[in-house]
Amino acid sequence: MKIKVNGKEQILDKDSISVKELLNVSKVEKPDMVSVQLNGEFVKKEDYSNTSVKESDEVDFLYFMGGGNN
Repeated sequence: MKIKVNGKEQILDKDSISVKELLNVSKVEKPDMVSVQLNGEFVKKEDYSNTSVKESDEVDFLYFMGGGNN
C-alpha cells in the first residue's frame, strides 16, 4: 500500500498497519513523545494499537519540543 508519512510517500507490503506498528516500522525514537495525526485528525495514544492506516492515508508524526525564554 502507498501512504504518506510526514509528507513523504512510503510503500508498505501490507494492506493496513496499526499506528503503533507504523511507529515501530518508521523507527520513531521516543514514540511516547510523539503525537500522531491520521488524515488531519489526532489519534489518542491509547488508540494507536487499534487504529489502522490504510491505502492513501496521510500520517504526520508531530514532535513537541520544550523550550523556554533565554
